[in-house]
Amino acid sequence: MSYPKALEGNPKVIFFTDFDGTITLQDTNDTLTDDLGIGYDARRQLNVDCLANKITFRTVFHDMMVSITKPYDYCIEHLYKHVKLDPYFSEFLDWSLANNVPIVILSSGLIPVIRAVLEHQLGKERANKIDIIANHLVTDKSQKHDCWNEGGWGFAFRDETDFGHDKSKTIRPYAKHFEGKAPGERPVMLYAGDGVSDLSAARETDLLFAKKGRDLVTYCEKENVPFTLFEDWSSILAQTKELYAGRSLESLAKQGRQEAKESK
Repeated sequence: MSYPKALEGNPKVIFFTDFDGTITLQDTNDTLTDDLGIGYDARRQLNVDCLANKITFRTVFHDMMVSITKPYDYCIEHLYKHVKLDPYFSEFLDWSLANNVPIVILSSGLIPVIRAVLEHQLGKERANKIDIIANHLVTDKSQKHDCWNEGGWGFAFRDETDFGHDKSKTIRPYAKHFEGKAPGERPVMLYAGDGVSDLSAARETDLLFAKKGRDLVTYCEKENVPFTLFEDWSSILAQTKELYAGRSLESLAKQGRQEAKESK
């Protein structure tokens, strides 16, 4: 469903979303790093330093993944036990499939890891309805890679940017496709995220959903980036349905600003 296939059928809404900590309750990369790598304190300090612009997210992700000491299959089994999807995401998926709303996951994680967790939680058929654009797993050290760990696997970044996967570069072709069109002649583009990997996407869509209490909210408040607060996918589903039914972006954004202000 990635560009341009996601535009087939003239969807009214295209939903871009982060995966870890947004669709999932636990971040897969953080879970592996905290449990099988450098641990919570060191990993959290990397995120804090990234928010303070001391290091790039590319460095954060590299240092997390290189610290993991277990084989890939062991890591996947560990994630099956410790990572769950938001309980309302399945309902959102069903609604999106019934209403021609493409879901495009934009992640700084690894495609096979995301796919495995989705299939485990949703079943293979439903999971395969979701497009995933992310970094690449490498299991053969002779292949080009950006990281190799003691567990005997690694990865290659999607691009050469400071993010490793600059999500803004993935979103922009959609916006460019409809450049100059009136609002009613193009789909509404939405994004949901929670953390430092989402900073590059924060300004790229018509409406940004940011998860309450997470680093993306901190960034948006610091940089004066408009956002709508969410706690789980039940509110995202309700508000996306309203947009689909014709509610204006302006009124929903205004409501989001008010709710964010009241939550402080």
